[in-house]
Amino acid sequence: MPVSLTRFSYTPATWAKMIKNPEDRRGAATHYIEAVGGRLHGFWYAFGDHDAYGLWEAPDNVAMAATVLAITSGGALSEHHTTVLLSVEETLAALEKAAAISYRAPGAPS
Repeated sequence: MPVSLTRFSYTPATWAKMIKNPEDRRGAATHYIEAVGGRLHGFWYAFGDHDAYGLWEAPDNVAMAATVLAITSGGALSEHHTTVLLSVEETLAALEKAAAISYRAPGAPS
């Protein structure tokens, strides 16, 4: 199953709601990904460019996209980025396939 790293930030209004009523969002995140047959591997809050990070596994990219669409459509996030991660084995397979491609840079002679 593909693994994805999600980086996101809450809106100020969402933070205000969570200050008023603190809530562990790991349960909600687990529910969302399990609804499409996936698994949450981890959920962390952070200082820096994003408020939180999640590591997810989904059956395929369509299932992950559905989860992302459901979460982002709720309006609680001000920013969201998902990166599909490749295992070392997948990267090695890609490198082998890349060796068979004859790439020509733009403007280079044919």
